[in-house]
Amino acid sequence: MIMNIRYNNHPDDAKHYDTKTLRERFLAETIFEKDEIIFTYSHHDRIIFGGIMPVNEHVSLPSTKDLGTNFFLERREMGIINIGGPGYIMVDDVKYEMHEKDGMYIGLGHPKVQFASLDAANPAKYYVNSAPAHMTYPTVHIPISQAKPNRWGSPKTLNERTIYQYVHPAVCQSCQLVMGMTILSPGSSWNTMPCHTHERRMEVYFYFNMEEETRVFHFMGQPEETRHLVIKNEQAVISPSWSIHSGVGTSNYTFIWGMCGENQTFDDMDFVKMSSLT
Repeated sequence: MIMNIRYNNHPDDAKHYDTKTLRERFLAETIFEKDEIIFTYSHHDRIIFGGIMPVNEHVSLPSTKDLGTNFFLERREMGIINIGGPGYIMVDDVKYEMHEKDGMYIGLGHPKVQFASLDAANPAKYYVNSAPAHMTYPTVHIPISQAKPNRWGSPKTLNERTIYQYVHPAVCQSCQLVMGMTILSPGSSWNTMPCHTHERRMEVYFYFNMEEETRVFHFMGQPEETRHLVIKNEQAVISPSWSIHSGVGTSNYTFIWGMCGENQTFDDMDFVKMSSLT
C-alpha cells in the first residue's frame, strides 16, 4: 500500500500558493495502479481516500503504521464505489459481488477486507473513502438501483445532473462518512454553482468518466479569494471546510464526493452569492 500524507492548510497561507504548490497540497494525481492500493491521508478531518485496482491477484487492506492500529478498520469505517469492471469484495468470510457503479459501506471492526476483479482485461476499480468511526454499523452492499437519486439543475444553466446518495442516512447508517456520485447529463458541464462552503464538513471530489483530452477546472479557495486546479480523468482534489468546491468541464463528466465532519446533513450548505465571488 502507498499512503500519501497531506497536512492541513490555513486559508491565509493558501492565498500565497502558486499553481505547483496548490497541486502538491490539494490534488491527488494518481488514484489507480495495477494490483496496488494508493491512498491519501488528509489531516482535514483525517479522511483517507484513494483507489484499489486488483488485476492479477487479490488485494487486501493491510495493517499500517500510519494508523497506529492492529488493522485498517479497527477504528475506521469505509465507503466504496466501483467505477470499473465486475469484481467482488470479501469482508471477513462474506463475499459481495461488485458490478460497475455498485457501492458498499463497511463498518468499524472488520479485520479482513479483500478486493478482487473477475476479468484482468477489464479490472474493477474501487474508489474508497474512509473516516474515523466510534461504533459499528452493518456492512451494506449498495447497487446504484438502491442509491437515492436526486435530480438537480437544468440545461439552461448547463448543470443538469443526477446526484446518487450511497453512504447517506437515507440509504444506510454510518458514523460520519457521507458519500455519493454525481453524473452530469450530456450538454452540462457545471457542478455546484452557485457554489457553497460548509464549515462543519470537509469534502473530497474524485473526477472520472472523462475523455483523454477532457479537463475540469475545479474552483477552490475562500469566496473572496478563489483559485483553480486543472483536473484530468481519475484525479481527486481535497476541499477544506473553508473552501468552495465547484467545477466546470470541457465536456460532461462524473464525480464521486465524500464528506466527513460534524454532521451528515446533505443540505447543510452556506451558499455563496455570485456577487460575492472574486
